[in-house]
Amino acid sequence: MAIPARESDDTSSMAPVSRPLYRADQVGELDRRTIASGIDGFALMQRAAAAAWHSLTHVWPGVHRITVLCGGGNNGGDGHVLAALAAAEGYTVQRLLLKPIEELTGDAARAAEMASAAGVGSQAWREGMPFEGEVIVDALLGTGLSGEVRGTIRDAIAAVNASGLPVMAIDIPSGLHADTGAVLGVAVKATRTVTFIGDKLGLHTGAARDHVGELDFRPLAVSAEAQTDIVPAARLLDAGMISAWLPPRQRCAHKGEFGHALVLGGAPGFGGAALIAAEACARLGAGRISLATAPEHVTASLVRRPEVMVHGVRGAGDLGELLEKADILVVGPGLGQGSWGQGMLQAALASATPLVVDADALNLLASRFSGHRRDDWILTPHPGEAARLLGLSAGEVEADRPAAARELQRRFGGVVVLKGAGTLVAGPEQLAVCPHGNPGMASGGMGDALSGMLGGLLAQGLPLETSARLAVLVHALAADMAAEDGGERGLLAGDLASYAQLLINPVTPIGHATATR
Repeated sequence: MAIPARESDDTSSMAPVSRPLYRADQVGELDRRTIASGIDGFALMQRAAAAAWHSLTHVWPGVHRITVLCGGGNNGGDGHVLAALAAAEGYTVQRLLLKPIEELTGDAARAAEMASAAGVGSQAWREGMPFEGEVIVDALLGTGLSGEVRGTIRDAIAAVNASGLPVMAIDIPSGLHADTGAVLGVAVKATRTVTFIGDKLGLHTGAARDHVGELDFRPLAVSAEAQTDIVPAARLLDAGMISAWLPPRQRCAHKGEFGHALVLGGAPGFGGAALIAAEACARLGAGRISLATAPEHVTASLVRRPEVMVHGVRGAGDLGELLEKADILVVGPGLGQGSWGQGMLQAALASATPLVVDADALNLLASRFSGHRRDDWILTPHPGEAARLLGLSAGEVEADRPAAARELQRRFGGVVVLKGAGTLVAGPEQLAVCPHGNPGMASGGMGDALSGMLGGLLAQGLPLETSARLAVLVHALAADMAAEDGGERGLLAGDLASYAQLLINPVTPIGHATATR
């Protein structure tokens, strides 16, 4: 089974193993430096429009009529140039203006004149106007937008979304925040987005996942990473990282070399979550896995996964030497917030062993065990849990997910995994974003599977931040593979462990055991 990969029709823009992501102001600075190096600003605009035109014709080769909506800035200028290119190729172009040509200035004005000289007509957009194209090109608002979309442009975006037509957004879907991925009142829901110079952080997380569509990154022959003083805002996790982080095991390896993970969870009546975590931990390659859970869950654990050493504990006092023998503790799956769960978390916090903290352990951390900060733990909140830890609302967290992830890491230390669409990993090194995953993951137990995967990788001695990035990546890719086989609806957390095992091991012919991990 193949690992899913993102493709591009432009070989010069193939994603590197760890693509850098930038804020809007950083991309603006890259743009300014490119122009200062001797490339004319209008020439750069023409280059961007040509890349967008190539992208459009590649995806929709049978289209002969397009509608281009042009705003007032350089993003609108890109649209005007694209309209001229389309007309030169014999396409029928409907050019709709959100700002009169006579009010344009600079390169945008030159671009509008170029389209007019190419014979492209223009009309002021008005509500109720029919779109005559088979594809709509969104060139309304660029990456500089920071306030809520209002007035005529808001109405135009609503009309685009209601049209039912495929949409290609130039640089960013209009109305989307380039740094946060939040919708600023209303945003275009694009089928495809072509972005330039530097990839933007806000195209990969939060609400962006419902608005960007297929992303096509075109650097326009600009090497962003050559500007070493512009530090990327984040890095994009990529499937190519798996083999780099998990080299083949030595043939003489034994289980003692791959660590002992202890899962603390499964309060009375909540045993399933802990079992999911323990199994995921085992499938990610930990040498030994122990599970401390309520006594009534022991039989179910033995039946489901006898390889896990399960211990029935009535409270923290029954843990005995389990804590001392473990190399990593996973606390939270099915923990509950009652006395049993509080005792388990208290024991874990008192231990010097590295921790993965999830689910109700996070809620208890916010409500009853506040003030803790460690450099040897991974916290895995979803937006609601993150909000409780930060004293915010979930809406405020989602309005700026990168800022929330960074603030959690600043306050609590270690590494923070902010789950959701475009999961973020915030550690001491740099923010990372996972572009994989699907809506089928919106089901119970998915977070428990992730916490188990984190524990499995940490037990094997991988660094904290590396373990977090790799676990998030494998978790999301495993869910994508499971959805490809069986669909998104009905996807279960327990489905992920076997796919995760495939992802962390190479496909090798029978008999070539020396190449396996």
